[in-house]
Amino acid sequence: MLKFLHIAGISIWAAGLISLPSLYLQRAQVQGDSALYRLQNIVRYAYVRILSPAAFIAISSGIALIFLRETFAPWFSLKLVFVAMMALIHTLTGLVIIRLFNEGEIYPVWRFITATVVTSLIVLAVLVLVLSKPTIDVDVPEVFQPGGLRQWVQDLSPWAIP
Repeated sequence: MLKFLHIAGISIWAAGLISLPSLYLQRAQVQGDSALYRLQNIVRYAYVRILSPAAFIAISSGIALIFLRETFAPWFSLKLVFVAMMALIHTLTGLVIIRLFNEGEIYPVWRFITATVVTSLIVLAVLVLVLSKPTIDVDVPEVFQPGGLRQWVQDLSPWAIP
């Protein structure tokens, strides 16, 4: 059940991050205050009521799965880097929404293409890493291995640590 929540959250979140720039692009074609207000409501509703809760569910269920599955592999660390990039894009998306509906603002086509391609590549990287679980041979310092920090502190501490 938890894994289903995680996959559903990631799917909705990723789809929203990829599709929102297409709504921003419509800002230039909207004429009239009522149409602009309707577009603004749609964009904000999608971000606040759909994407943000999906991101929260995806990340919180993912954290729970880390502890349940004890995933400590280099591919997983790389996946977390890409998920952090998704979170950054999510934040930047919120900032775009705040600014986009000011008087005279538009969303250029080049920015739409860039945002959509970059977001799609990041989501694709997450999918490839999760589905292939590649063997990444790296020398991880002992301190970053499970239980490594405890061992490092015990070696440094003059007192016995239980």
